[in-house]
Amino acid sequence: MRKSNTQPLGEVLREYVRAMNMDRKLKEVDVVQSWEVLLGKTIAGYTKNVYLSKQILYVEISSSVVKNELIMMREEIRTKLNELAGEEMVLKIVFK
Repeated sequence: MRKSNTQPLGEVLREYVRAMNMDRKLKEVDVVQSWEVLLGKTIAGYTKNVYLSKQILYVEISSSVVKNELIMMREEIRTKLNELAGEEMVLKIVFK
């Protein structure tokens, strides 16, 4: 006779992610992916590379005009990214 130890798949996956210490890295990926969602396709079109390293978000921008506008909005963007992540994931944003 089989033991009944059924659990929802979502709960099993959450436990696995926590056990393997992948939750922080997955949130970092979510922050990078939410760049286009937050700023829109137009700004994302000028973005070449976005990556997060040691809580610093690095963004390469191809237009100097767009870069200057984003520099002025830096703190607001950081706050919104952290709100989307649900915790303080980005301490600083560096535009290149």
